[in-house]
Amino acid sequence: MERAQRHASTDGPAPGPGESGTALELLVHGVGGTTPQEMLNDPRTVRITGDDTAAVFRRAEDVDAESRPDDYRGRPVPEAYVWCNLTSGNSARALWLLLLPFMVANLAHWMRPTARGRKRTVRFYGLLVRLVGLTLTVLLVAAACEVALDLAAWQCAGTRACAEQHSWLGFLSPDVSDHGWWSRPGRRLAVAALVPAVLTGLLWYLSHRTWSAYESEQPMSRGPEPDEETGRTALGRPGFWYGRRLVARLRAAHTAAGLLTVAAAVAASAARFDRRPGGPAVLDTLGWLLYAALAGTAAVVLWVVCRRGRSENRLDQELDEHLVRRLPLGALLLLLLASVYAGWERPGWQSAGRLAGGGTTFGAIALVQGLLVIVLAVVAHLLYRTHPDPRSVLRGRGGPAVAMLACALGGVMSGGVSQRVSDWLDGTGTSIDGPPVLLTWQSSVIPVLLLVLVVFCSWLGWRAWILRGTELGTVELDYPGEPKDTARTRRIATTLALATLTDRAALVVAVTAVATLILGAGAIVGAKITEEAPGEAARHAATFVQGAAETAQALGSWLIGLGFILFVTWGRRAYKDASARRTIGILWDVGTFWPRAAHPFAPPCYAERAVPDLTWRMATWTRATGGRLVISGHSQGSVLAAAAAWQLTPSVRKRVALLTYGSPLERLYGRWFPAHFGPAALSSLHHDVDCWRNLYRLTDPIGGPVRLSGDCGPEVDCGPLKDPLAYGRTAQHPLPAPILGHSDYQADPAFAEERERLLARLRREVPGPRPG
Repeated sequence: MERAQRHASTDGPAPGPGESGTALELLVHGVGGTTPQEMLNDPRTVRITGDDTAAVFRRAEDVDAESRPDDYRGRPVPEAYVWCNLTSGNSARALWLLLLPFMVANLAHWMRPTARGRKRTVRFYGLLVRLVGLTLTVLLVAAACEVALDLAAWQCAGTRACAEQHSWLGFLSPDVSDHGWWSRPGRRLAVAALVPAVLTGLLWYLSHRTWSAYESEQPMSRGPEPDEETGRTALGRPGFWYGRRLVARLRAAHTAAGLLTVAAAVAASAARFDRRPGGPAVLDTLGWLLYAALAGTAAVVLWVVCRRGRSENRLDQELDEHLVRRLPLGALLLLLLASVYAGWERPGWQSAGRLAGGGTTFGAIALVQGLLVIVLAVVAHLLYRTHPDPRSVLRGRGGPAVAMLACALGGVMSGGVSQRVSDWLDGTGTSIDGPPVLLTWQSSVIPVLLLVLVVFCSWLGWRAWILRGTELGTVELDYPGEPKDTARTRRIATTLALATLTDRAALVVAVTAVATLILGAGAIVGAKITEEAPGEAARHAATFVQGAAETAQALGSWLIGLGFILFVTWGRRAYKDASARRTIGILWDVGTFWPRAAHPFAPPCYAERAVPDLTWRMATWTRATGGRLVISGHSQGSVLAAAAAWQLTPSVRKRVALLTYGSPLERLYGRWFPAHFGPAALSSLHHDVDCWRNLYRLTDPIGGPVRLSGDCGPEVDCGPLKDPLAYGRTAQHPLPAPILGHSDYQADPAFAEERERLLARLRREVPGPRPG
């Protein structure tokens, strides 16, 4: 290892203008990961820089390549950057899937349309998404409070039949413990508050720990840039991949919001009891003072969330230490005071029914989320009108639609956990009242939503079937003179048709978001008007309506529980099984590619480690050797390669060629994240690097062309490549050629040809400014 790092060191003086250097090909893998042995096609590889999380590897025979340039004339030195451990590892990371609503909300922040000259509107867009993220934190903690405080401590422990079935609640039950000290309602709530408080602390710990492990790497130091909108992407700004200050502020605010939610849930019932006629005046006054302190701290939390966004134009290494430390501690102190206040002796106070304020809290959260999403859609529309981009999904409204999905996921997870715990505690369904009516209504609309999605997806499948019939003739034209093979033709045509379904994802998201918004509003109205579960509210209606309501209520409850179990199971399998990971890995890797700008509890951003790694490697190697460099990225690796190229200085960037294959740069990132990967950003990348070639196949469901306008399009896009390479058995392919789709682009002869052309086009001398 020491020998490898010594020979591959990039320390040394910069080469002179006339020097020529060794050519380097830096390979970056895509979704699912791989091994350096597979990437370099050699069983003997050596790590030359990096650690166990992410590292650069070479073949053992290439370790000292820079000292033997004559041996590498006409061919590059291959290096492999392996970053798969940033997004996969042991099965415990499947628990990150529980943070999916936070990750989806964070995605909405980066989906804003391209806008120039609308700086305040852009900031307002980011503020709205951060507020949506804050409501998700409150919703998650409120669900934990519903389970621990209401269902377990208030309802089950306060009911003899339920407490006797669950002995672990015996010390909290007045009947089982013979009115023991902990059996007072307020003290039961104070004990149960440990569950949501520990959950909030766990989220804080995970956010802090993952930041230190994944995102604490600083990018290369560069001077600050003007803070104004230009045609270039923000991914090239000095501070884009280092959001320590914002993440720390948001982490403090969200932690405080979670603790304040627990404190309000603990104190609400006690304060309501004290406000009754003839209640204790001293406790009533203390309750009002506590409420004022909670409201004041909540106002500070809102100010922190609204006050500052991201600082991308410079590398911001400052930290608001007093705020980051004191705000969560202040909220924790208020929680302790609320527990003492609720645990005070109150003669005559008994728990009955549901805990006060539960239904109102969930209803208010759902209403606020719906209003925020609507306002966000209006702001996105205004931004889109300033610089329309027909390739943007949903005409710039992809961010609001995804934000709505984040709220729906949060509601499903919170309602599902509450409903499942209620059914577990009350097996007979008669001893406790269960969760708030609104949560039951929300779970009851899930079968309706699934029915809508099944109908819509069936329509998409029908369209794909029609397209498959059209592709049958296209396949025969692509392989003229071949003997007919009906089964082979159908397989190729089916692959071509299924690959187009990726472009329909925007319609699925739009239908899901609109249906969720409408059904969610209906659930709020139904719960408010009837104040009963759907089955009970429809008991006097027609037989068909009553049966449908009861079926939806029962089916929704079980679907939520089943979905939650499958969600965790599939997530764990995805991190243990490479084939399963490739199936869903693209969505997860897209979600965790972006920095945590809207929610600090989202899974960590691997790009804040990977992009600086690649930038440092390219910059130091070209400066030390003066050689040529091709960065070759597959799938998600092409996105990392482009982001790293944007971070280079202009002089280094012009020494770099870019080779992408199976790349979602335009098909996925350009359409869903137009402000950062739109046509202007990709065009600037093409002009800034020395040369760029992109390979794609029509059978690839992920990769696609870059689609630059004018002459730039043919200069970049090479393809589409033929897939399969041979229709039947030939002298070159005596066995049937597989349909490769998104994988194994290196097997195509065009890959080696394009790589050689890029190396030949790279100038050996230090390039001067490109003519205007």
